[in-house]
Amino acid sequence: MESPVRQEIQEDGRIRLWAPIDAMRGRLLRVVLLPDGETVHNAFFDRGFVP
Repeated sequence: MESPVRQEIQEDGRIRLWAPIDAMRGRLLRVVLLPDGETVHNAFFDRGFVP
């Protein structure tokens, strides 16, 4: 969450972040935060990410 490769704000105010995870051979983790920018709503490896 500190240095995402991409960030988007959804219409509902939630924030999507994508970041590579070295321990998982660079697979991209997608984290969805609530509008407060701190509370994690969801996190998963995003196979469909296109830079």
